[in-house]
Formats: sequence, C-alpha cells, structure tokens
Amino acid sequence: MTTDAATVTYTERLRVPWWSWPLGLAGGGLIAVEIWMGAGGVRAWVPFAVALPLTVALMLWVGRIRVAVTAGEFRVDDARLPLAVISEVVALDAAGKREALGVGSHPLAFVVQRPWIGGAVQVVLNDPADPTPFWVISTRHPVRLAAALRESAQR
Repeated sequence: MTTDAATVTYTERLRVPWWSWPLGLAGGGLIAVEIWMGAGGVRAWVPFAVALPLTVALMLWVGRIRVAVTAGEFRVDDARLPLAVISEVVALDAAGKREALGVGSHPLAFVVQRPWIGGAVQVVLNDPADPTPFWVISTRHPVRLAAALRESAQR
C-alpha cells in the first residue's frame, strides 16, 4: 500500500470508543477470574496472562478499519472504489444511517457499519459493471467525509 501522503484528502480509523476499554478489560478479567476460581499454582496466573492480552488484541482488531479518500479512490479497509464511479454522496446522521441500513437497505449494498459510531455516508454508484448499488460506511465525521469525496471526485 504505497500512497503519497499529499494525495490523501481524508483519513479516519474506526476505533472503539474510550469507554469500551474498561468494559472490555472488565469482561476479560471476569473470564479470567471464572477460570481461576481460587486455584493455586499455574491456574492462578495463566488465565490472566491469556485472557487480558486476548481482550486487548480483540479490541484493537475490532477498531482496525481505516477509511481514506485519496486522489483517485475511496478506501475502506482493503476495499477500493474508484472515484469516477461515484454518482452521489449523502452524509447520514444516526437516523439516516438507521434508515439506510433498515428499510432503505439493499441486499447487494456494501456496508461497513460500526454500532458505536452514529454517523455514516452513503455513496451511490454509477457503474454498470458492478451490481453494488451503494456503499454505506460508518464515520464520525459524515459531512467532512462526504465533502472530501465530492471534492476528490470532481478533480
């Protein structure tokens, strides 16, 4: 993935919120305590040595998705969309996102949705070779992402 940093007009990582870390670590600790249950020896420390790092790894993995707009494409994790096939971009608030993923959804839509992120963008495609009608991507800054997509697509 070689991209000139000057061509990136928008980038965001869909990390988990700060308040999920204490909850996740408490859950991992609870699992470790349930396995330990007061036993001595190896069973006293191995559950903590395994469960807590696994919890951290899981939290990092869940927040790994990166959204970026470059000079020629829209990137969501490892999916790539050429900006030339974008016909419309709509910034969605939480209610709009719910509508786009609920009643207004399409079975062939490409969706990257994170429930802890309220906003999203809907990118409508105009590509006869692609059966995907639109993308719905979670973002913390839907207006900024939509503006970056529109601006980059017009170039």
